[in-house]
Amino acid sequence: MLAATYVMLAVVAMVTGKLDPPERHCKILMLTPVSSQSHKNVFMPLARALADRGHQITILSENPTSSDYPNIIEVTHELTSQEPPDMFEYMKDWNGGWTLFETLLPDYVKNLYKDPSVKDLYERRKEFDLFVVDHEFNEIVYPFLHEASFIMVNTPGIDYRQSAVLGNVFNPAYVPNINSDFPRPFSIWHRFINTLIQIVFAIYWRNWVIVPQLQKEISAQFPELPPLLELERNMSLALMNTHFSIGIPLPLLPSQVEVGAMHCRPANPLPQELESWITGAGSSGVIYFNLGSFSRGSYMPVQYRDVFLQAFRRLPQRVVWKYEGELKNVPDNVMITNWVPQQDILAHNNVKVFITHCGLLGTQESIYHATPLLGLPIFADQNRNSMFIRNSGVGDFLLWEELTEDVIVNAINDIINNPKYKDNILRKSKLMRDQPVSPTELAVFWTEYVIRHKGAPQLRSPAAQLSWVEFLMLDVIFLLHLTVFFLYFITRRILRVIYAKIFSANDSIKKKRE
Repeated sequence: MLAATYVMLAVVAMVTGKLDPPERHCKILMLTPVSSQSHKNVFMPLARALADRGHQITILSENPTSSDYPNIIEVTHELTSQEPPDMFEYMKDWNGGWTLFETLLPDYVKNLYKDPSVKDLYERRKEFDLFVVDHEFNEIVYPFLHEASFIMVNTPGIDYRQSAVLGNVFNPAYVPNINSDFPRPFSIWHRFINTLIQIVFAIYWRNWVIVPQLQKEISAQFPELPPLLELERNMSLALMNTHFSIGIPLPLLPSQVEVGAMHCRPANPLPQELESWITGAGSSGVIYFNLGSFSRGSYMPVQYRDVFLQAFRRLPQRVVWKYEGELKNVPDNVMITNWVPQQDILAHNNVKVFITHCGLLGTQESIYHATPLLGLPIFADQNRNSMFIRNSGVGDFLLWEELTEDVIVNAINDIINNPKYKDNILRKSKLMRDQPVSPTELAVFWTEYVIRHKGAPQLRSPAAQLSWVEFLMLDVIFLLHLTVFFLYFITRRILRVIYAKIFSANDSIKKKRE
């Protein structure tokens, strides 16, 4: 009762912006060595908020240092010199592009702990009070977590695999898999496909291919460590980049906290050149085109690049296209730039459509700033996010192999001219913002909660200790079936005896009468 009262008072304090000062200032190590810049963008608001409260934050990532914020130290490992992979090559991959990581992650783990900066952090790991880990792709840092308190940040949002580790198995009858989604309610065929994908992908990643390869490399370097999946089970908390207002309502454990759109923020003024270009478009407005930090525009196959240039040439709108590289024959209404302040552009009232690869973070930013979307999913969860965009009516999506000038022009005109898209995304934006506390404040509270309570074991569900046979009650179901069969067998034998007695007695009476 006292603990519940404390939590309630803390939440009320956050609502009023008066979160109590931390009991002590702690050292926190954030581990995101395999990630895109967008993943790091999720970590930075939490890092800054914790640093503002006096905590010393160290961030290990593969991205260049981006902040000189007080109390934040950024460490970049030396495995990042290679160019990002061409994700267009993986569009037809059987498992949605994840095959890339069959070679990428083992190569990383072979060399990661040889990096001087990583080696130094690992040797000093006992100095840290808490570890915060980027959940996706980062099993390679699990050695840091041995006998330590740690939480994970789910940058891609829903991950049924991690939820199952915590003891909360999502129902595939309505919770999408990591790659795709379907119109709701799921048909029997979609439920079958969704269940099959969830099972196969979880086994592929955790039991057959990815984790076994990583385990082999880790065991060679750290032979005394428990298995990676056993280390993972000691997770105290998952900060999930989701929210029911921009997804689906889910039954969550206390150890699963929704902090979706934590990275979203109010707009800052645009650079003068960009501001002039956008406002100069007049009432026709501007189309913003960005395929993210991982799927570079310069990798776009030439046939798609050319069809976009021709389609943009036919539009009355101006276009801001984030494109890394040189482009020839660019129409006068297209601005090419290799960097843009994305949220500041999305917040501009003259931006009509965001053409996106359907990354979760960009999708959340577009909803936050109420700019309708036109999706072009490339790999992994982007296909799932594109279905959300269509199903929720905040935009639509196209398939790369079906792109033509007419298809692109018609889709853009539909989104700009049909008021339902703007109305739907305004409603979604209002729902996203209507929260008792900001996602960052919520994340700060639960991060410090885990530190205060030394790993917060009270958050952990007993279901997490069960095997899948025990959790699904397969042993109990087997016993029930065995009991029913035994009762059936005994009842049948008794009835046979009774039947035999009755007919035997009848035969005796009949013989006596004769």
